[in-house]
Amino acid sequence: MSRVLLIEDDPSIREGVGLGLRRRGHEVSSAETGEEGLALMAGFRPELVLLDLMLPGINGVQVCRRIRENSQVPIIMLTARGDDFDIVVGLEAGADDYIVKPARTEVIEARVKAVLRRLSDPVGARPGIEHHGELTIDRAGLSVAKNGARVPLAPSEIKLLLHLSASPEQVFSRRQLLEYVWDHSYHADARLVDACVRRLRTKIESPHASPRYIQTVRGFGYRFGPL
Repeated sequence: MSRVLLIEDDPSIREGVGLGLRRRGHEVSSAETGEEGLALMAGFRPELVLLDLMLPGINGVQVCRRIRENSQVPIIMLTARGDDFDIVVGLEAGADDYIVKPARTEVIEARVKAVLRRLSDPVGARPGIEHHGELTIDRAGLSVAKNGARVPLAPSEIKLLLHLSASPEQVFSRRQLLEYVWDHSYHADARLVDACVRRLRTKIESPHASPRYIQTVRGFGYRFGPL
């Protein structure tokens, strides 16, 4: 299946989640601190990271930022119920999704599969390479360049951009984007969409002008703007 790095300081959760994922065929490496998790990144080369926010020493948000400095591996945060502020901060730091603890193994497995699907099937109906102003979008290669320089994008960011740019000027609601990008048809959380849009804008938009590519349509959602 996939290599999963689990960074969680609670031994009972670490053991339970790790056992459940292994039973479903995943290779799991576990760490109880952020420092230990970061040390495992290079050798284990995970395909997905499950990251607890409340860690001793380096907390989960700091770990997420450190990972994003040189990797776009999918990151799912594990958070206690009611930590709304931490969820937003974690999403802004580069996490792709989050799971509220305690969570059944079936729920965690479903989220893991959903995130990994963004890497295996994110293209949509339009193949090939497209040019949109300063952006070059390679749908087959799952890559984006701005003025010829490659832009590193996390799985949720690339899938969101591919989906919006496949239908320029079409407005998509947050619920529609949640269902397509995150597979969250059963519960809608606009924070996932809004945080991903903000991260994407910092990478592809000019910091000194209004958004050119990912435009907000107030009261409705987002669209890939006409150029």
